Amino acid sequence: MNIIFVCHGNICRSPIAEAVFRNLVRNEKLSDKFIISSAGVSSEESGNDIYPPAKAVLRRHGIPFMHHAAHRITDDEFRSADLVIALDRSNLSVLKRRFGDNDKLRMLLPRDVADPWYTDDFDTAYSDIESGCISLLMDTKSLFPDILE
Repeated sequence: MNIIFVCHGNICRSPIAEAVFRNLVRNEKLSDKFIISSAGVSSEESGNDIYPPAKAVLRRHGIPFMHHAAHRITDDEFRSADLVIALDRSNLSVLKRRFGDNDKLRMLLPRDVADPWYTDDFDTAYSDIESGCISLLMDTKSLFPDILE
């Protein structure tokens, strides 16, 4: 199961979601069943690592993360993904314009995860992302049982 989390610049929300989801999957002993990554809809942060306050919130919650290089989602990434998870409606709209209204496109939550780049509220963003990732893992287990056997 190939899942890509997508936010605007790929330095805050989507790398947090990637790390949180990867940790949940590891804890469920399902790491061999998933490919988990993140990307942005913009290339303005290309090459940049996770934003330091985003790293700090991951550390506070004991979530491991790796070196990261922000990038805009590629056509190949989209084609190979089973699910492309947008962090807000604006990201979803950009993805739909670029790739069409595709069944693999979903929101992480039924509402936007506020961008902590603007709100400076990394704790709320983390909490929202964690909640969405827990639900996503439960949903993938029921939607794709053959993949997760």
